[in-house]
Amino acid sequence: MNDNNQPKKYEYLIDDPNVKVMPIMLSLIIGAFFAILNETLLNIALTTLMDEFNISLTTVQWMATGFMLVMGIVIPASALILQWFTTRQLFLSTMIIFTIGTTISALAPTFPVLLTGRLIQAVGTGLLMPILFNVFLLIYPPHRRGKIMGIIGLVIMFAPAIGPTLSGVIVEYLGWRYLFIIVIPFALFSIAFAYKYLVNVSEVTKPKIDVLSIILSTIGFGAIVYGFSSAGESEAGFLDPKVYSIILVGFIAVLFFSLRQFKLKEPLIDLRVFRYPMYTHGVILFLIIIMAMFASEIILPIYMQGPLALTAATAGLILLPGSILNGALSPVMGSLFDKFGPRVLMVPATLVLCATMFMLSRLDLNTPLWVIIVGYILLMISVSATMMPAETNGLNQLPKELYPHGTAVMTTLQPVAGAIGVSVFIGIMNARQKSVLQHSNDPTDLMVVNEAMVAGVELVYFIAFAMSIIAVIMAFFVYRAAPIETEQLSKKE
Repeated sequence: MNDNNQPKKYEYLIDDPNVKVMPIMLSLIIGAFFAILNETLLNIALTTLMDEFNISLTTVQWMATGFMLVMGIVIPASALILQWFTTRQLFLSTMIIFTIGTTISALAPTFPVLLTGRLIQAVGTGLLMPILFNVFLLIYPPHRRGKIMGIIGLVIMFAPAIGPTLSGVIVEYLGWRYLFIIVIPFALFSIAFAYKYLVNVSEVTKPKIDVLSIILSTIGFGAIVYGFSSAGESEAGFLDPKVYSIILVGFIAVLFFSLRQFKLKEPLIDLRVFRYPMYTHGVILFLIIIMAMFASEIILPIYMQGPLALTAATAGLILLPGSILNGALSPVMGSLFDKFGPRVLMVPATLVLCATMFMLSRLDLNTPLWVIIVGYILLMISVSATMMPAETNGLNQLPKELYPHGTAVMTTLQPVAGAIGVSVFIGIMNARQKSVLQHSNDPTDLMVVNEAMVAGVELVYFIAFAMSIIAVIMAFFVYRAAPIETEQLSKKE
C-alpha cells in the first residue's frame, strides 16, 4: 500500500504533472543553439582576422584547432561532471563560462586575448551537448525520444548551416566583433530563462575522481585532435615526424585510458556501454555518417571554388538548401522513428546515401550545378534519417546509470571524428592531386591543375561510397532497442 504522505516518484519527468518539461527543454535548446552556431560563425572571418591582427594562416587556424582541442579534452570528463553537479548548477555555470568567453572575444584588443576568449567558449560548448542529451534521456521514455531528438537535431544541423551565411553578412556590414556581440544578449536570455524554469533532473552521486584517468584522457583525446588538425598545416602532412608522433602518443594514451576504465569501480567513462549491441551499432553508424558529411562539407566547397571557379558566397548558397532541409526534416524523422522504429528509416536512407556518394564520385569539370545541389540535398536527407535515429536507438538500450557515459562517448567522438575526417580526406585529395600532377606533361597548366584536383575529389567520394556500403549492411541488422538493465545483461553473459 502506498504511503500518501510520500511524494510520488515518476520514472520519467514527462509523467510528473508538477514538472513543466517544455521550459526545461527550451532553456537547454536556446543555449545549445547559440553555442553550436558559434562553432561555424567564425570560420568565414579567419581571413579578416589575419588582416586585423597581422597574423599568418597557421596562427589564425588556432581559432578552429584550439576550439576542437579544448572540446576533445573537456567532453570525456562530462560523464563525471554530470554526476557531481545538479542540472541547474551545470547548465547555468556552462552558459556563464560561454558568455564570459564570448565577451572577452568581443572586446579583445590582441589576437592572444581573442584566442583566450575562444578557448573559454569551447569549455562551455563542450559541456552543453552532454548536458542536453543526458537531460532529455531522463525526461522522456524511449518510445517518445525520437521526436525530441529530432528537434535537437534541427538545432544541431540548422545552427552550423546558417553560420557561414550569417557570418558573411555580419562581417561585411558590421565587422567581425559583432560575431560575438550579437550572441551575448541571447546567451544572457538563455541564462535568465534557465534560472527561472530549469529544475534538477539528474541524480548527484559524486563518484570517486580518478586523476590518472583524467590525465590519460586529456593527453589522449587532446593529442589525437591536435595531431590530426596539425597534419593539414604541415607541408609533409602525416609524414611530418612531429605530426605522427603526437598522433601515436594520443592513441597510446587512449589505449591505456580504456584499459584503466575496465579496472575501476567508478570509471571516468564507463566503456561497458559497448556491451549493449544497439549502442555499439549506433556509434559505428554515427561515425560513418559524420565522415560522409565531412567529405561533403569540406571537399565540395574546395571543388566548387577551385575547378568550378565559384565564389565562396555562391558555394555557400549552393550547400544551404541541403543543410536547412536536413534541420527541418529532423523532427519529422524523429516522429517516424517513434512510430515505425529505426530500420524503416535507415535502410532506404543508407541506400540513398550510397547512391549519392557514388554520384558525387563521378564529378568532373563539366558537372552542372544542379547536380551538386540535388546531390547535397539527397545526402543531407539521408543523414537526417540515419544519424539521429541511430544515436537515439543506441542510447535507448542503456540503463539510466549509464546515460552520462553513453552521451559522453558519443559527444567525445564527434570532435575526434571531425578532426580525423577533415585531415584524412584533405590528405587523400592532396595526395591524389600530387600524383596526377607528377605524371602530367605540364603540371603548371591551370586545366591540368583543375583536373588533378577533380581526381582527388573523385577518390575521396569513392572512399566515402565504400564506407556508405558498410552503413547499408548495418542498417539491415538494426532493431528497435529497449532499455536493458546492467544486471540483466550480466545474467545473460
